Amino acid sequence: MTAPFLNISGVYAGYNGIDVIQDISLDVRAGETYGLIGLNGAGKTTLIKTILGLKDQSKGTITIDGHPSAGAEAKQRLAYLPERFDPAWFLNSYEFIAFTLSLYGRKLDKAQADVMAEQVGLKKEFLSKRAQTYSKGMRQKLGLISTFLTGSPLLILDEPMSGLDPLARAQVKGLLSAARDAGRTTFLSSHILSDMEELCDRVAIMHAGKIIFTGKPADVLSQSGEGQLERAFLSLIGAGGSIKAA
Repeated sequence: MTAPFLNISGVYAGYNGIDVIQDISLDVRAGETYGLIGLNGAGKTTLIKTILGLKDQSKGTITIDGHPSAGAEAKQRLAYLPERFDPAWFLNSYEFIAFTLSLYGRKLDKAQADVMAEQVGLKKEFLSKRAQTYSKGMRQKLGLISTFLTGSPLLILDEPMSGLDPLARAQVKGLLSAARDAGRTTFLSSHILSDMEELCDRVAIMHAGKIIFTGKPADVLSQSGEGQLERAFLSLIGAGGSIKAA
């Protein structure tokens, strides 16, 4: 078993002195695709912000490749795509990608960007246009291109399929599979549970600020007796967390 690349141990965090996530412990192994599942308000965004160092935990520790998550060493090892991705309106896509890569000490390879654009269904001629002319789906594709091209070993993706049509979703799934094959670690949150079932090696289910299940998607199905992850998830949170963690 590989060592955890992202380790979260006993973390509490919240707002105005009130912890909205409590005693969160997860280990995401190197090269693993790990999914975070929960209803709106369950605490997923708070957890992601805490991992990114955008919010301080009141208790617990988070490390990335053995480094404290708030430090520069950890931040150089991750790339983040937020749920609401809005690139700078005054930059064209090549310029935005170049700026993003500069944060990681990398230079833009236009040919590589063109290939990645084709892989997510964005015509390469649009990369020379300003992002303000893009639809929501096109902006999301630009965010995915920029995130993957960083070469970061850890990808943190919050609703990566947001605004994408079925063809683009299939193309992004291909990118995520290729990232796993290349040994990259992905931590993603999504409400599209069929995608999570298909993509994730393991998942964590968060409810009311706590983790109530961790394990393989198949474990959720077998323990709930349901045939689909969405139904199993709803059964679990309706049962108040009666399914045991794997």
